[in-house]
Amino acid sequence: MRSSLDRLRHALSFEILALLLMVPLGALAFHHPVQDIGVVGVVGATLATLWNMAYNYGFDRVLQRRTGSTRKSARVRVLHAVLFELGLLLVLMPFIAWYLGVSLWQALVMDLSFAGFYLVYALGFNWAYDRLFPLPEWQVASE
Repeated sequence: MRSSLDRLRHALSFEILALLLMVPLGALAFHHPVQDIGVVGVVGATLATLWNMAYNYGFDRVLQRRTGSTRKSARVRVLHAVLFELGLLLVLMPFIAWYLGVSLWQALVMDLSFAGFYLVYALGFNWAYDRLFPLPEWQVASE
């Protein structure tokens, strides 16, 4: 299983790269000032970072208990990303509505759009991260 420092590196690098991509794209897509989308992005990233660390720890514990390993198949990676985004959606939608002064429906559409971006991004980022920083247990499992 990953160490706490590795989990912190993962979470921070995930959020920083995502912000660099999401803020300008979100401002363009939703016709809100970059600063406003930036605040939504930073608050979202902060909440997501905390959620990321707790969720990944819990997910890995369950996966380890059920399968004996934390190695993730493509199917498990998709499930992992979907469940993560659903949990985050429940927290962020009210904040987006309040901060941007939009209806809950508009906030839902925006949040779902952000979640769609992050869903694809999370799948790619996590796959790449695991390739760049593989765990020793995975080396033994593939031999």
